[in-house]
Amino acid sequence: MTASLVLTGCGAGATDTASDGKQGMAAAKPADGTAEGGGAADGSAGAAGKPASKAQARQHVIRTASLSVEVKDAAKALATARRVAADAGGHVENESTERVDDTHLASQIVLRVPQERYDSVLGELSGAGKLLDRKADAKDVTDQVVDVESRIATQRASVARVRALMDRAEKLSDVVSLESELSRRQADLEALLAQQASLKDRTTMATITLRLSEKEKPVEEKPEEGRPGFGEALSGGWNALVGAAAWIGVVLSALAPWLAVALVGFVLWRRLVRPRLATRTRAAVPAPGPVLPGTPRNAAGAPTMPHPRETPEK
Repeated sequence: MTASLVLTGCGAGATDTASDGKQGMAAAKPADGTAEGGGAADGSAGAAGKPASKAQARQHVIRTASLSVEVKDAAKALATARRVAADAGGHVENESTERVDDTHLASQIVLRVPQERYDSVLGELSGAGKLLDRKADAKDVTDQVVDVESRIATQRASVARVRALMDRAEKLSDVVSLESELSRRQADLEALLAQQASLKDRTTMATITLRLSEKEKPVEEKPEEGRPGFGEALSGGWNALVGAAAWIGVVLSALAPWLAVALVGFVLWRRLVRPRLATRTRAAVPAPGPVLPGTPRNAAGAPTMPHPRETPEK
């Protein structure tokens, strides 16, 4: 119960502090207005007595740009972009390169450069080659920065009050409740600090996305086919002869084992089997008898054997 009352008082104190600040600002305006009114009534003296206007708050702007440039050598232009960013006090956030085809490359690089060097770096990168497209954007986040800074100040004061209450707490239950509340408020404070750091980074460093591409080389047109010349015909015939000889060599290589076996068989038949067959044939044929005078001969002069007469059937 005591912790709840303490925390309620802490929240009310924060609200009262903000209200007191607003009331103080409202009270200051009539006083200034009275002084200005009095000065205006005095005529020319009023202009001299007018208080100096309050200095304008710093503007916070997030600047981003993207541009595409066509270059002769993407690798060389990429190295130039890195050098330009380094000379300006910036750095390369990320980079990627890919080969579109066998003729050209395409690269993309993201640069972070200080805001004061943003325009000069952008102009130098645009002149690296043929500018294809360019887009620049500026976003005013002054109100957001001021709001985050105000919330951080309030949250820090709230954390300090909770810590002061913990120093004065005597009951264990109050200490536990205050520790839980302190953890929650510290987490909120860390989130606000991270948001502030992000805004500071984006408002102090501009982001430039550069896309580099090489010009596509024209495809060489093939000459129209016509009647071949003497050299082409001779070359084609020679290639055909060499191809045919290669195929013949392949066929002979495949048939070589079979030809060797056939040759061995032919030699064996010629040397062994054929002489024996001739000897058997000569032994089986009877030798011719003497030729009697008056034996009829044929046109070649060889004797002819008379055909046996057929005996009539009885």
